[in-house]
Amino acid sequence: MPMLEAQGLCKSYGSRAVVADLSLSVAAGEIVGLLGPNGAGKSTTVAMLCGLVGADRGRVFVGDGASRIALTENTPDAKRRIGVVPQELSIYENLGAAANLELFGALYGLAGTLLRERVDAALTLVGLADRAKDKPSTFSGGMKRRLNIAAALVHDPDVLIFDEPTVGVDPQSRNAIFDNLESLRERGKALLYTTHYMEEAERLCDRVVIMDHGRVVASDRLQGLYKRLPVVETLEIEVDGTVDLAALAREPGIARPAQDGTRLTAGVADLGRTAPALLSWLAAHGHTVHRISSGRADLEDVFLSLTGRQLRD
Repeated sequence: MPMLEAQGLCKSYGSRAVVADLSLSVAAGEIVGLLGPNGAGKSTTVAMLCGLVGADRGRVFVGDGASRIALTENTPDAKRRIGVVPQELSIYENLGAAANLELFGALYGLAGTLLRERVDAALTLVGLADRAKDKPSTFSGGMKRRLNIAAALVHDPDVLIFDEPTVGVDPQSRNAIFDNLESLRERGKALLYTTHYMEEAERLCDRVVIMDHGRVVASDRLQGLYKRLPVVETLEIEVDGTVDLAALAREPGIARPAQDGTRLTAGVADLGRTAPALLSWLAAHGHTVHRISSGRADLEDVFLSLTGRQLRD
């Protein structure tokens, strides 16, 4: 059973439906990516999942088996089982790192030896144990982000929701955060991860949920998402002469051929069969090939295919 489950969530502001009949789930030991363009409803969805905003319709459940609890705005027991890492930093700059975590732990009812153990464990996980007494005002941006993660961990929740936790951090800090998330997955935590960086979702996520206009438009593992594309490989060929693109597009297995100077690109569904046929076609039409390379479709291709290329401001 899922550790976090949303069923038919709906939320409107006035006449505008922000989230419409959205369902998703996250199991223990799983990272699920939640992707969508600006205005897709991700922030409202996250707010409903962690109990900050009440849904107009639908329900959220936390826990599995006999421990499953329905989450509403007034269910403290369910909220205690969720840790949230918001996009905006939620730490106190003039309190020491450990003092920050002690404060957040106390808000969850922790005290004494247990609180100190949880604080030490959270700081160790995010690599800040040696800076426990230092104030975040002296930290780099990446260190503050990691302390933000520790603040969400200190009460040892079953479910963790990360809302774009790598915004504005350097590559070293980003990789440290990835290591933290993968360690939490190994510990059996259920993680929901929102991001605009497709390469992050490809590296981290076991499944990806893509939403647009308040609805889920795709939910699958990466290989399943790639199969939604009409082509999964792209050939790039350096050729002499101007290629008859209309004639090439009529050839079996060729999709969206385009030429820019000597650079010819075309999508193919089956690289092993189509590439030799394409090279033969070019030779038969008098084109000399100087170089050929191929590349696979990626999550950004899937995302743009499902949500479009129009700007979302």
